Amino acid sequence: MPDNQEMDTPPGTLPLADTPPGTLLLAGAPIGDPGDTSPRLRAALSEADVVAAEDTRRLARLVEALGGMRPKQVVSYFEGNETERTPELIAVLLAGQSVLLVTDAGMPSVSDPGYRLVRAAVDAGLPVTCLPGPSAVTTALALSGLPSDRFCFEGFLPRKSGRRRRALEELRSEPRTVVCFEAPHRLAEMLADAADVLGADRAAAVCRELTKTYEEVRRGGLGELAKWALDGVRGEVTVVIGGATPAADPEPAELAAAVAGLVESGLSRRDAVSQVAEQTGVARRLVYEAATH
Repeated sequence: MPDNQEMDTPPGTLPLADTPPGTLLLAGAPIGDPGDTSPRLRAALSEADVVAAEDTRRLARLVEALGGMRPKQVVSYFEGNETERTPELIAVLLAGQSVLLVTDAGMPSVSDPGYRLVRAAVDAGLPVTCLPGPSAVTTALALSGLPSDRFCFEGFLPRKSGRRRRALEELRSEPRTVVCFEAPHRLAEMLADAADVLGADRAAAVCRELTKTYEEVRRGGLGELAKWALDGVRGEVTVVIGGATPAADPEPAELAAAVAGLVESGLSRRDAVSQVAEQTGVARRLVYEAATH
C-alpha cells in the first residue's frame, strides 16, 4: 500500500441530487498489540471507500500485521493538513462515499486528529458513527489501582513548567482521578511539578507502552515517581493521578470560635455566620446552631 495515495474525488465535488451521503466512521485503533483490532475495524479497512490515516506508514504496518487486506484508497490526515484535508473529505462524504478515520493509536479526537472533521460532518448534516476500540485513557485508568468511578482527562499538560504548574494548580482540589498523556522526555519534570503542586504523597501511576511487549505500570506517590523518572523513560506514557481528598468539615466548636472572632471585630452575628458559612462551605443553619449553643 503506498504511503500516500491521492484521492480520486476533487475538492468541492458536489453530489448528484439523488445520491445519499456517505458515512464518516471513527475507529479506535490498537494502542500497541495489533491483536486488539476489532472485527468491525478489520472489515472497515477493506470496505471503506477512503481511509484517512494520521500516519499512513503506521497504517500500512497495521494492515500487514492483520494479513495484508488492501484498503481501496488511503490519504493522510494529521495535524499539519487537517485544515485543508477536512473539506476534501467532506466532499467525498457528500458524493456518497464512506470515510474511515484512523489515528496512530486509540480513538480519533482524543488528543489526536479528528475533531475538525467530526465538527464539519455534523455541521453538514452528514452521518457519523464510531467503531469502538482500545483507549490508552481507560486502559491506564483500569490498571492504575486508583478510583475509576469518576475521572477527568486532561490530554497533554502544557510543555513549559510555569504554564504546567498553573494547570496543576487548577487540579489541586479536583476530587476526581485525573488522566493525562505525557512525552517520555518531559515526564520527570512533569511529575516533579505535580509533586510540588499536588503533594509528593498524592497517589499516582505511570503507565507506559500499554499492551506492548515492555508494558510497565509504576504506582506510588508523585514524589517517588518523579525520582524514578529521572533515570529516563521510553515509550508512550499515560499518567493517572488520584483525586484530592475532601477536607473534613470544621467541628462545631471551631465554627463557633470563628463566628465569635468576627463578632468581636465588629460584624453582626448574622453577617459573621454568613461569612463563616461561605468560607467553610458549611450550611449557614449549621454555623448558626454552632454559634448559639
